[in-house]
Amino acid sequence: MRTVRLTIQYDGTEYFGWQMQARHRSVQQVLQEALAMVCNHPVTLHGSGRTDTGVHALGQVAHFKTSSAIDLMQLRKGLNSLLPDDVVVREAVEAHPDFHARFDATARTYWYFILNEPVPSVFYRRYAWHIRKPLDLAAMRDAAALLVGMHDYSSFQAREREDVCTVREVKRVRLKRVGPLLLFEIRATSFLRHMVRGIVGTLVEIGLGRLGAAGMQDIMQARNRSQAGPTAPACGLFLKEVRYD
Repeated sequence: MRTVRLTIQYDGTEYFGWQMQARHRSVQQVLQEALAMVCNHPVTLHGSGRTDTGVHALGQVAHFKTSSAIDLMQLRKGLNSLLPDDVVVREAVEAHPDFHARFDATARTYWYFILNEPVPSVFYRRYAWHIRKPLDLAAMRDAAALLVGMHDYSSFQAREREDVCTVREVKRVRLKRVGPLLLFEIRATSFLRHMVRGIVGTLVEIGLGRLGAAGMQDIMQARNRSQAGPTAPACGLFLKEVRYD
């Protein structure tokens, strides 16, 4: 059996997230269906992590095992000929037999885009959160800097709490302007469900002057979702890359 590692790009707008669903279409589902046709046997695809409904990926990583001897360039071409236009396999490579896309990952990077202009955009509406009022970028940066390090991020997780440890290590944050967009980048070993969107919603409240930048520390220490800002819309969130070094 060979272990194959895929790097995948997808527009999550039309999907109920990455993970297989009983009644809804998922990214994992369409990939597994295409893989079964190309490899000529059922395939179980393991992703580096789940992305929620409407969330996109520039560099999702997944692996599967196959008895097929198909050339990997031909496998990639075959998959892309079968997949819908909003899912693309960017790379297919042979991996170590024991490689696991989720458990071997050392860091994940997410991007979140905010369109900060008075008038909405037809072209960014699927990929950015539109905020009409001007945002204080300096205050948002000051607050974001407090996120770096090993902390309990339960104030930003989904309201439906999962029975998991809520301590994570954030390795890097960055907030910059790219044309009409604000780009928030965050890298961590792993993330809680809705953590990035909870952080972005809080940063927007700070940027609008509804919360002080120094209040970020108090919100984190409260370990209470109700103390933080709203959950930002899924449309602006992208899984940028998964690292294995």
